[in-house]
Amino acid sequence: MFIQTETTPNPATLKFLPGETVLAGGTADFPDRDTAGTSPLAARIFAVSGVTGVFLGGDFVTVTKADDAVWDHLKPSVLGAIMEHFQSGAPAIEGNQAQAGGGHASHDGPDGEIVTQIKELLDTRVRPAVAQDGGDITFHGFDRGIVYLHMQGACAGCPSSTLTLKMGIENLLRHYIPEVIEVRPVA
Repeated sequence: MFIQTETTPNPATLKFLPGETVLAGGTADFPDRDTAGTSPLAARIFAVSGVTGVFLGGDFVTVTKADDAVWDHLKPSVLGAIMEHFQSGAPAIEGNQAQAGGGHASHDGPDGEIVTQIKELLDTRVRPAVAQDGGDITFHGFDRGIVYLHMQGACAGCPSSTLTLKMGIENLLRHYIPEVIEVRPVA
């Protein structure tokens, strides 16, 4: 098995491409070791000292390291953990725990049509681009013209995430949906 590695705009995060399907649908975010219980793959990666986050996409695994960890030392162990997992035949996630519905939060209320447009733009224009960088951005809420988005994987904690939100996503949404005034991240 040959696993490719790509850098991301977030220096604390690397994207690993195992050349196999990681998740058949959706994404899964494990921001710390305690959240990895449903994922044998994430649990195996968290066993590597210095790993602080794991994000699973369709064909990639994004790993975030601690500030004091060095990729030159960490990368071989992470590659080994990913390889061992795929050779074991275990699923990436036990059961059907990948995010359903595209990972977006549901929205009930008078702005349903606007929220549908926001989600469609995120799915067609934004999410494919950020997946290339090993992350994901999902809809969290819409209130009085403000769109709240949840950043995952390489996007979470990325130094350029504010620029991506304000100059990229906010401008895109404001262009197509006049009711959008601002875009803000949520934790």
